[in-house]
Amino acid sequence: MIAIIDYDAGNIKSVEKALAHLGQETRVTRDAETILEADGAILPGVGAFGDAMAKLRAYGLADVICRYADSGKPFLGICLGLQLLFESSEESPGVEGLSILEGRIVRIPQMQGLKVPHMGWNSLRFPREGRLFAGIDKGDDQSDSYVYFVHSYYLQARDEEIVTATAEYGVTLHAAVEKGNVFACQFHPEKSSDVGMRILQNFCRICGGQSAAAV
Repeated sequence: MIAIIDYDAGNIKSVEKALAHLGQETRVTRDAETILEADGAILPGVGAFGDAMAKLRAYGLADVICRYADSGKPFLGICLGLQLLFESSEESPGVEGLSILEGRIVRIPQMQGLKVPHMGWNSLRFPREGRLFAGIDKGDDQSDSYVYFVHSYYLQARDEEIVTATAEYGVTLHAAVEKGNVFACQFHPEKSSDVGMRILQNFCRICGGQSAAAV
C-alpha cells in the first residue's frame, strides 16, 4: 500500500486516480501510523509553500514525513511536494521547509516571451541515471520525453549529483531528484500521459507494489 499524504493541498485526487489506473493500492491519509506502515509514501500538492508548511505542522505531518524519509522506504514528492522537501522558498521568506534535502526554491525570472507561471509541456534532459526514469526513451539528444509543469518557482539543489532530470525554461530547472530512498519531481507525472504513468509505475515497483496495468 502507498500512502498519499493529505494536508488539504490541491491535486491529491489526480494522483490517487493515476495510481488506481495502475492497479496500485493507495490510501489518502494524514494518520501517522498509516503513513509510517505504508510500503511507499507520496507527498503531492499544488499551492503556496508557506501555507503548505503551516498545514503540515498543524496536522503533525512534518515530523511524520521526516521519520518516513529516515526509514529507508520509498518516498516521492510531486510539484509543491518536491519544494517542501528542501530548506526554503523565495515564495515564503522566513518559512523553513522540511530540509530533508539541501537546496532552495527560487522564482522563475521574468523574461521576454516566457510566461510565469510556467504551465505546459516541456522536454526533459537526464544528466544522470534515475530509477524513476527506467524504460523511458531518452532519445539521442536526451530530450524526447515530455512532461507537464505548473509552477512559478523552481528548485536549485545544492548538490547537483542528486538531480536526475532537468528542463529548460529561460533557466535550467532541476526537474527531478533522487537521493537514496527519496525521489521528487517538479512536474506532474499524473498529468504527463504515458511518460508520467511510466514514472509512477517505476515508483510503485520500487515500493514493491504490484502495478497491474502495463504502460
